[in-house]
Amino acid sequence: MKLRSSQWYAGQDRNAYIHRAWMRRGVPDNAFVGRPQIAIANTASDLTPCNAHLNEVAASVRNGVYEAGGIPLDLPVVSLGETQMRPTAMLWRNMAAMAAEEMLRANPIDGVVLLGGCDKTIPSLLMAAASVDLPAVVVPGGPMLTGTFRGTQLACGTDVWRLSEEVRAGTLSQEQFTRSESAMIRSRGHCNTMGTASTMALVAEALGTVIPGTAGTPAPDSRLLQAAHGTGHLAVGMVGADRRPATFLTKASFHNAIVALAALGGSTNAVVHLLAIAGRLGIDLVLDDFDRIGSRVPVLVDLQPAGRFLMEDFHRAGGLLAVLREIRDLLDPDALTVTGQPLVNYLEDALIWDGEVIRPSEQPLVAHGGIAVLRGNLAPDGALIKPAAASPHLLKHRGRAVVFDSIEDFHARIDDPDLDVDADSVLVLRGCGPKGYPGMPEVSNMPLPKKLLEQGVRDMVRVCDGRMSGTAYGTVVLHVAPEAAAGGPLALVRTGDVISLDVAARNIGLDVSVNELTRRAPNKATIEGFADPKRGWERLYVDHVQQADTGADLDFLVGSSGSDVSRESH
Repeated sequence: MKLRSSQWYAGQDRNAYIHRAWMRRGVPDNAFVGRPQIAIANTASDLTPCNAHLNEVAASVRNGVYEAGGIPLDLPVVSLGETQMRPTAMLWRNMAAMAAEEMLRANPIDGVVLLGGCDKTIPSLLMAAASVDLPAVVVPGGPMLTGTFRGTQLACGTDVWRLSEEVRAGTLSQEQFTRSESAMIRSRGHCNTMGTASTMALVAEALGTVIPGTAGTPAPDSRLLQAAHGTGHLAVGMVGADRRPATFLTKASFHNAIVALAALGGSTNAVVHLLAIAGRLGIDLVLDDFDRIGSRVPVLVDLQPAGRFLMEDFHRAGGLLAVLREIRDLLDPDALTVTGQPLVNYLEDALIWDGEVIRPSEQPLVAHGGIAVLRGNLAPDGALIKPAAASPHLLKHRGRAVVFDSIEDFHARIDDPDLDVDADSVLVLRGCGPKGYPGMPEVSNMPLPKKLLEQGVRDMVRVCDGRMSGTAYGTVVLHVAPEAAAGGPLALVRTGDVISLDVAARNIGLDVSVNELTRRAPNKATIEGFADPKRGWERLYVDHVQQADTGADLDFLVGSSGSDVSRESH
């Protein structure tokens, strides 16, 4: 087999000399002949605290690559820290994917191991790998261990939202809230809820891009390092087999990913990421597939924010494979994995060890879970809601809109005691889509008005063109498309308009006539709230980003360019 890296290293001319000489820093002479060059695309960063431990994981990957006869090569790539980056990490997901793709293509490598954890890191790496189409395999960094406060388990993220609302309601002191901060993050690793990080790690395994049985292993667990070693070994074999994303990722793979997403009660953010990854592969995945496939899948995992337990419990109870074994009849048996074997081949011995954490299929947490796709005159191109995280009594609701033109407008007025709002109102926040913010931030799970919290209200219907954290909960309609900044009807809603939500009927409607909507125009405050960057990535992003219903990728990044590089560097 002729290795791709031989295009750099083979031969005796000046260019080959340069390529070898600059890499000959302690490696053996045979490093450049017949040995696969395996990049370790590493998103470790102190500013991405959930991924800070990935250098240790990378060391185990290196050992596995060496053991299998390959040459491991560290390749730091753009790292996106969800909790730190302003205005939102989602603004740079496509940039991180583009940068990683170009680095993989430009360098003399034959395959790659992708190290991610925090929300956007695994999606961006998979988008890159799909576009460059070199043998690629993911090692998820794993969730943190469970912290406790006042004798009670803390759910990373979810309890931030819950406890902060209790402070605003006056039922928890600011002192106690601050004391909980040091207990929230107990160890290395990403969020320990079924938030976006956990969801994307598990969905990546269901998709076939992770060695089965790896995702969900806690970050401090030594078995993660063992899996990383095995993944490095596998990466070398994948090069020998020419097992590239295009050879094993199919529509069937995405079918299984959607089934897993539903059974896990996973994050709505997975929808926009899976759509973007499919777009890089040229796979015809559409928003309605998530409802068509996922709506008949029972939610089996009793994890916060939809349930009670946390990721450490999930791993102990049997993990993803135990979940998939319960719903094996809903999986596509033809979908392959990075090992070359079908995903279903790994399910026979995957038993549930704790039936409270992972429910048997005949005793689901929610009989028909998944993520519901809503349409109507308020969201012609679709919107999402996660029924398992919503309040059942609000899944069919009519209420008067209370509209906020921007996140700044929201923060300025939400706790105004004179705000005309009650428990039946529908909170509407616009200007938070891909173009409008820019970057589609996690602001859709709006805090409730303080005066209603003090009355005991803990959920309301909320509608937004942005996203919400996978750790969040509530009756939230999000990813409204088209967004307000792209001419969507959300820009035309006025306070006092009646909004109707009927999740069973998959409808989100505005009780305003077509003629009246035609006469309306966005108000000045709405338009002034839209992003209008003058230069740099933000300008490029706003000019080219697509809408949430197709994955919010940049229009010129959809598809792939392969791994060929036609010109020499000298």
